[in-house]
Amino acid sequence: MGSASKQSKQSANRQGRPGGRADQAADRRARIAELRAAEERRDKRNKFIAISLATVLIGGMVAVGGWIALDAKQKRDDKKAAAAAADKARKDAANAPIDGVQTFDNLTRNHVSTKVTYQQTPPVGGDHNPVWLTCMGNVYDQPVQNENAVHSLEHGAVWVTYNAKATPDDIKALSEKVKVTPYSFMSPYPDEAGTITLNAWGTQLKVDSATDPRVEQFFTKYVQGPQTQEPGASCSNGAMK
Repeated sequence: MGSASKQSKQSANRQGRPGGRADQAADRRARIAELRAAEERRDKRNKFIAISLATVLIGGMVAVGGWIALDAKQKRDDKKAAAAAADKARKDAANAPIDGVQTFDNLTRNHVSTKVTYQQTPPVGGDHNPVWLTCMGNVYDQPVQNENAVHSLEHGAVWVTYNAKATPDDIKALSEKVKVTPYSFMSPYPDEAGTITLNAWGTQLKVDSATDPRVEQFFTKYVQGPQTQEPGASCSNGAMK
């Protein structure tokens, strides 16, 4: 066979051989397309998952936020209701009559520098010293001047007095009550008839024990109560004896 014929056959074999350059290029393009398609599918799947998670999280945050807001509103409402109930209880207590309370009318209110003879023991009103007795929860262990104490009653204070019949427990309990109550004060009063006497302007109550529930009622009703002659007047910086 001649040389020309041999070259012709070799050329024919190269053109007809499977896996030639053209086929290889086509395969690469197909693989690239498949990889791109797979990548696009992954991107879509990841976006879907991210959007779903975001939706769930946002929905949960909205739900939690709504619950917190409702809980806060409920607490505010409960607080308002409790405050209103407490205020009503105070008003009811202030308006309720207290068994055994004596009241005295037509009491004079002149400022004098002399001793005054009072009709009640301890006194609950009348002429008095121009200087009030300091009455911001003060507990005095010695008797005080009537004339200064009466001025404090004019300012709306409650004066707690006691004689030798009061027990140490009575004195301790009354002291603790007075110390936490502005516009109140306490002192011994040896000459009084009652074991313990609660005094406000024009108002008096005698009890035998500090545990008598009327003690709390008297404080509730008469500390800066309706009997006050000078509402808002100071109970500080007065006489200290």
